[in-house]
Amino acid sequence: MSRTADVSAQEARLSQAVWDVLAHEGLQRLTIRAVAAAAGCTTGLVMHRFPNRRALLRHARELLHQRTLARVEAIEAEAATPRAALRAVLHQGLATDDEAIAESTVWMGFLAAAVGDEELLALHRANNRAWRKRITRLVRASAPDWSVGRAATATFALISMVEGAATLASADPDTYSTAAQTVMLDAALEALGLV
Repeated sequence: MSRTADVSAQEARLSQAVWDVLAHEGLQRLTIRAVAAAAGCTTGLVMHRFPNRRALLRHARELLHQRTLARVEAIEAEAATPRAALRAVLHQGLATDDEAIAESTVWMGFLAAAVGDEELLALHRANNRAWRKRITRLVRASAPDWSVGRAATATFALISMVEGAATLASADPDTYSTAAQTVMLDAALEALGLV
């Protein structure tokens, strides 16, 4: 195996370890040592790539952004109408399966760590603004006759509902089941006139 393949495989193993520790063990346990154990390597190797906890958190948030961006791009490309795209893009943001619950847990862990940390908050805000821009575009395409203010209000309401439901579901999936989250989303879209 070539040296490039070794480095690439090592990077992938470290990325997965960072993700797994944050998603399944939580923010409190996200340490260099825990990532090294999950990756089956030394703490020195982890520190070569991630010199501190902030670097681990940034990487987890960047992975989350990459995963969701690829998914929503594909969803939008496949949707037959703007309203179908809006619903599908919002639905993928719910915590409806193990992968989505892990994503929600990573998002919450990153957000909790970002409180009081301007660098992490800046990354959070940038990614959140990109998400809001996408949903705004889909809302405006779904209701082209709406005013800018009405579209903005609908965007904030939908994002708040989806992110709130995903957060609650990641901690209590029995109460906030996939079916319950889907009903909430559809009720919100209907109430806003976006069905």
